[in-house]
Amino acid sequence: MGTTIDIVNIQATLKACGLDAWLLYDFHGSNPIARRIVGLNNYPKLTTRRWYYLIPAKGIPCSLVHHIEKGTLEHLPGKRRLYADRNQLSIELTELVSGLKHVAMEYSPHCAIPYLSRVDAGTVDSLRALNIEVVSSGDLVQEFEATWDLSALESHYEAAARLYRIKDRAFSLIQENVSGGNLTEYSVQERMVNWFTESELVSDSPPVVAAANSSADPHYLPTATDHRRIGMNELVLLDLWGKLEKPGAVFADITWVGYTGKVVPVEYTSVFSIARDARDAAIALISAKTDAGQPLSGWEVDRAARSVIDAAGYADYFIHRTGHSLGEMVHGNGVHMDDYETHDERRLVTGTGFTIEPGIYLERFGIRTEINMYIGQGESNVTGPQQQEIIALC
Repeated sequence: MGTTIDIVNIQATLKACGLDAWLLYDFHGSNPIARRIVGLNNYPKLTTRRWYYLIPAKGIPCSLVHHIEKGTLEHLPGKRRLYADRNQLSIELTELVSGLKHVAMEYSPHCAIPYLSRVDAGTVDSLRALNIEVVSSGDLVQEFEATWDLSALESHYEAAARLYRIKDRAFSLIQENVSGGNLTEYSVQERMVNWFTESELVSDSPPVVAAANSSADPHYLPTATDHRRIGMNELVLLDLWGKLEKPGAVFADITWVGYTGKVVPVEYTSVFSIARDARDAAIALISAKTDAGQPLSGWEVDRAARSVIDAAGYADYFIHRTGHSLGEMVHGNGVHMDDYETHDERRLVTGTGFTIEPGIYLERFGIRTEINMYIGQGESNVTGPQQQEIIALC
């Protein structure tokens, strides 16, 4: 088993951040971020004991693993320490971090960023008892776990293209069959799941097909026992996400809205235009800052989109963040576009991808428009078509 962990660049980043070390830690799969960084994703053996891997800003890395699982990190560069009982663990951990003051871990103060908060409070307590200041590894994770290489970027573009084709097929299916009166959210979803298989896309969930008041629930998902019929003159929201079925592939995630009638009512077009303008305000800010080489945090992007919706009088109806990181999981470990559920101060960095998806959810219907973006070297790109108006499906 090999790994591509970049010790030299990690150490350079630690020095630039004024940190003494990055301490990667996992117990029984509790820290998937650390496991991916050290290359344990496909490790064939059990890892049921605590392990640590310390990357100092200067010097040689060192692992600390249990005797019965001593091969766990043997593929990594550096020294190795072993422990068996709890007293020996305490002694070895103390030696491992001796002389260090500021150590990064997958920790988020006050659990502000839950996706990052993977190290348990007790482990943090044990380090604080050794006079270690534990700080967030958020920006380190961004640089060394959330960025895409060229292969991942290509996989994203291909996944996005396939998702857009499935979206078009779903809208065509609705357009051709809605007048018959037997079309349901679930039957459309089932067909879309089949198209995912045909397109060699994988996902952690079937797509969302939400008609009429179902669309007012941002996390609505039809099931075999809980769904509604799709009727004429109704909104239909499609939210679909997937990735190629190959190692290292990353997700694409899109949302589009249609209307099962010839003329979309003004109420729907008005609300959609506000969500669209909010989306475009976020895109414009990202483009301007990236082109100028200026830093930009996730909360600022959320604020740009949210201010448009707030100004239109719908502040109380935009009840989620503007966007989330994309990666090998649909909700990745990079920066989120969020100043609502959290205050995400992490920067948008080169090589990361994410969604922009403002929504407005009223009692009778909901609107969301979702696109994906990628930060390249000195530029940002929307990675697929952007919906400009609700699609009339008759």
